[in-house]
Amino acid sequence: MPKSKKKSSKAASAAAPYTKKATADPLFPARPRNFGIGADIMPSGRDLGRYVKWPRYVRIQRQRKILTQRLKVPPSIHQFKQTLDKNQATEVFKLVNKYRPETKSQKKERLRGLATSKAEGKGSGKSDKPPPVVKFGLNHVTDLIEKKKAKLVLIAFDVDPLELVMWMPALCRKMDVPYAIVKNKARLGALVHQKNASCVCITEVAKEDSATLGRLADNFKAQFNDNKAALRTWGGGVMGLRTNAMLDKRAKALAIEAAKKAKIGV
Repeated sequence: MPKSKKKSSKAASAAAPYTKKATADPLFPARPRNFGIGADIMPSGRDLGRYVKWPRYVRIQRQRKILTQRLKVPPSIHQFKQTLDKNQATEVFKLVNKYRPETKSQKKERLRGLATSKAEGKGSGKSDKPPPVVKFGLNHVTDLIEKKKAKLVLIAFDVDPLELVMWMPALCRKMDVPYAIVKNKARLGALVHQKNASCVCITEVAKEDSATLGRLADNFKAQFNDNKAALRTWGGGVMGLRTNAMLDKRAKALAIEAAKKAKIGV
């Protein structure tokens, strides 16, 4: 028995090693952190989104998005939400990309070549004409539509303010010019060496692309110009989760009350 007691005491002393009691350092006192708003910064690796006051332009963007969902949007504005799908946009941009305007250096080279050939006596009247290119600029495109010179018009869906191009689909329908609403103004701007472009149009193409242009024009006429249902469709009116839950609860209460009245009447 005494031998077993000695063994147990030795095991207990081995299991509990000596630990030094922590003492406060007077030079570096412990200061507990406060992670409230405007106080200490949270440790790295944590989401600090709820502590951030978003910039004013971000708040305005979010409020505008909510308003466009909640409010009823008239058809003249809602039509800009109905854009080309990915396959159609790829096809039309593939065609338009062939007729990008010349840069300054390209135009300089072309004119220098014409001057050289003319000085050598090899010039001809046909080569002096510039190649067909995409036309851009709001006033220029509008003038081409009014004169019925535009064969196809592409309008950006995210022009700000939208009033700049809101009337253009109606003008295209009146002048029987096929048009399409595409994404987005930066992509149209890249076609014409600009940062953004509200609209572009094609006035002429080469012979090998005339069939493709005709097919696209027919498709866009059916999808946009002659689509009367889209011109009568209102947008917006989408309520949030809380409003929908409240309306459902109200409808259920009315249904229960109507069922009770019907039961009493019977």
